[in-house]
Amino acid sequence: MDTKNCFHCGLTVKVNEEIIFDEKSFCCNGCKTVYEIFNANGLSCYYDFENAPGATPQDIKGKYDFLDNETIVTKLLDFEEDTTQIVTLYIPHIHCSSCIWILENLNQLQEGVSSSQVNFSKKNVRIVYNPEQITLKTLVHLLSSIGYEPYISLENYEVKKKGISRELTYKLGVAFFCFGNVMLLSFPEYFDVDEFWLDKYKGFFRWLIFALSLPSFLYAASGYYVSAYKSIRSGMLNIDVPIALGLIVMFIRSTVDIVFGFGQGFFDTLTGLVFFMLLGRLFQQKTYNFLSFERDFKSYFPIAVTKITPSKQEVSCPVYDVKAGDRLLIRNQELIPVDGILISAETAIDYSFVTGEAIPISKKSGDKIYAGGRQTGKVIEMEVLTSVSQSYLTQLWSNDVFTKKDTENYKTLTDTISKYFTPAILTLAIATFVYWLFIDVNTAFTVFTAILIVACPCALALSAPFTLGNVLRIMGKRKFYLKNATVIEQMAKIDTLVFDKTGTITTNKKSDITYEGVVLTEEEIGVLKNLLRGSNHPLSRRLYEFLPACNVVNTTDFKEVTGQGIMGKIGEYTVKIGSAYFVEQDLPPSFQTNVHIAINGQYKGKYIFNNQYRNGLASLFKTLSKNYKLKILSGDNEGEREALQELLPKGTTLSFNQKPEQKLAFIEQLQKQGSNVMMIGDGLNDAGALAQSNVGIAISENVNVFSPACDGILDASQFSNLNYFLSYAKKATKTIKMSFGLSLLYNVIGLSFAVAGKLSPLAAAILMPLSTITIVSFVTITSNYYAKTIKKSV
Repeated sequence: MDTKNCFHCGLTVKVNEEIIFDEKSFCCNGCKTVYEIFNANGLSCYYDFENAPGATPQDIKGKYDFLDNETIVTKLLDFEEDTTQIVTLYIPHIHCSSCIWILENLNQLQEGVSSSQVNFSKKNVRIVYNPEQITLKTLVHLLSSIGYEPYISLENYEVKKKGISRELTYKLGVAFFCFGNVMLLSFPEYFDVDEFWLDKYKGFFRWLIFALSLPSFLYAASGYYVSAYKSIRSGMLNIDVPIALGLIVMFIRSTVDIVFGFGQGFFDTLTGLVFFMLLGRLFQQKTYNFLSFERDFKSYFPIAVTKITPSKQEVSCPVYDVKAGDRLLIRNQELIPVDGILISAETAIDYSFVTGEAIPISKKSGDKIYAGGRQTGKVIEMEVLTSVSQSYLTQLWSNDVFTKKDTENYKTLTDTISKYFTPAILTLAIATFVYWLFIDVNTAFTVFTAILIVACPCALALSAPFTLGNVLRIMGKRKFYLKNATVIEQMAKIDTLVFDKTGTITTNKKSDITYEGVVLTEEEIGVLKNLLRGSNHPLSRRLYEFLPACNVVNTTDFKEVTGQGIMGKIGEYTVKIGSAYFVEQDLPPSFQTNVHIAINGQYKGKYIFNNQYRNGLASLFKTLSKNYKLKILSGDNEGEREALQELLPKGTTLSFNQKPEQKLAFIEQLQKQGSNVMMIGDGLNDAGALAQSNVGIAISENVNVFSPACDGILDASQFSNLNYFLSYAKKATKTIKMSFGLSLLYNVIGLSFAVAGKLSPLAAAILMPLSTITIVSFVTITSNYYAKTIKKSV
């Protein structure tokens, strides 16, 4: 009977059972309805990505009625406010570019959906929507109606360590069983046993071998076929295409041999090939999971939070030591690290870190506040509901909202090389096959299969991920935390380093502070300290620590003007602390770092800061000047110019009185001149410059502040080792190139034997996982070696 393919999902449907709509065939009303939805909303170009890209919608009547329960919905949500809710759903059916396209265009299908982002590798979609316009249940029904039914289980919302896939384990077991039995049954053929074997049982055992090879060929190796099929459909050839082709050719050739009595075929080689390839994949996955484990649980953000003890003392503690029931102090511009309840009277929370929306949301005492929000305004207190979720903070840091354009367009070394690898191998295999056909047909098939297997670029593809993964882990142990592995390759290309001054090359922990002006009363000093309590600027923190202890008093109308100062009301006092311009004083230029004070409109005086530079600054800059152009940008006046000129190498550019927007423009101008720029700042006034630079590094001391646009966070204690990290990034890139060379050398040698017909497919299959183990061992040992040797030279 004639059949057609469904226009939406591609399933085969009998002609007399098809549903015709708009001159197109559909297998069911569900697929027809999805097509109508897309067509009505101007999304019919969905079908331009590939033929039949969709999925058959599932019948889910009543299945998600539990989403009417607000308590359950609250547990599923990542974020919840009056007009904004965010949920991350696992969509098992995500499989191609068209899936990504339609899921990221949900806002065109449903009013109330603001945005949606797909994580293809995790098969997740993160959806931001307005609960006043659409419920989570309606959203789930929408996804199901277009063929992307989510998998929802409350048990899965606790972060768990991923282990080895059960399916891979089952496939490996089946492959081993088939391989072992096929080899055993092949012994009579190997030893050319005649008489009893030849007369009665040769045919039986050959067909038994054929039967035993089927589970291995059809089930154990199925992942390679599916991957290759999807790769071909998408128009991009991945590394599984030659493997799948080699397996299919070997199976067909072996079946023909048995049917026509030419021999027992290559089923022993086929089953062995599948087993050793899966063994190599198991090794890869175990190694990858180990690196992921190290990354997930060791690379904590080096930020601290201020915890209020039962005795009302304010102590700094690591973010990952926070637990439910603790009371935290959150200053202006600090990140809220955990979910909690607001204790203070009121505040405004900027959730742009989470939602991308920059309008602060007002909160009152007793309201729930979510991790990832940035507190704006006077200092607040909160009670912790849940302990810190490192995975959630990492997710926020890696939010696509803050992905740089240059990172999106950046091509890694692996991308550049692998683009041409698979087509070249297929061309070589076919050309060699044709050549051997004119010499020996049997050898032609053997050579063709051996080339496809021995040239598997697994080792090539693993070189960069395992090198960079290990480097990320080692840097993390040394308190330098990078957003992703791509940053390492970008660091290796840096030629210009730009440093902020205050809080970056100067330390917040050491200061020589003096006061000049009208003598302040004890009450006025207490007022100053209470106002400074809400600010995170390095000078504010140093002055706060310098002033004597006092009683905590509530601040009203707190405001911090970036790059200028802070102001607020405390009781009968209206206080301004900052630059001379900020306190409305026309004072002559000063060559010192000053913080001016005005109380109730009267200028009181200034605190003079004799900056304490970080230990090892002079030697660090001397070392860096050999390989990099050095620039200093400061929002302060030129009072430190002479001291810095004596301390830093000749040729270091010094620029003072730089506003945040001027710092950004300075970076942009350097890039226009062809420089690859790394900006190192404290993450406060430098957010724009950090985002503009090729690599932005935020220095973290004992404050809960970092920029979402930064590429890395460096613990202040490791500042003197900056050259070590830059050198290590270059060595990491060198390691990748060496491993590429080693992998290509392996391929060249293996191919030379395969083309000459001197390498069997089974031998190629054994060599493949061995090459993977060799490469992974090489990059691990080399990167660890460089980590130790560079450290000694710094």
